[in-house]
Amino acid sequence: MDAIYADFSISMSEFKKNPAQVLRTAGEKPVAVLNHNRPAFYMVTPKLFEALVEELADRDLIDIARQRLALKDTAVEVDLEQI
Repeated sequence: MDAIYADFSISMSEFKKNPAQVLRTAGEKPVAVLNHNRPAFYMVTPKLFEALVEELADRDLIDIARQRLALKDTAVEVDLEQI
């Protein structure tokens, strides 16, 4: 059985009947749309999608910062006033 990462779920056939109503009912929560009782896709609001994308971007920046911190012993000190 697949994990469902949503508070709400609905069958594909029920979703197709009135997707706008599903969105209104869920509010800002994600909805798992199921096909044969398995998640086919998740419906999220633009606000939630934006938050997810920002979180992924932040994780990428954290990885870059950690990589650079690991190399700080080889860094060259620069005085920005002399540039």
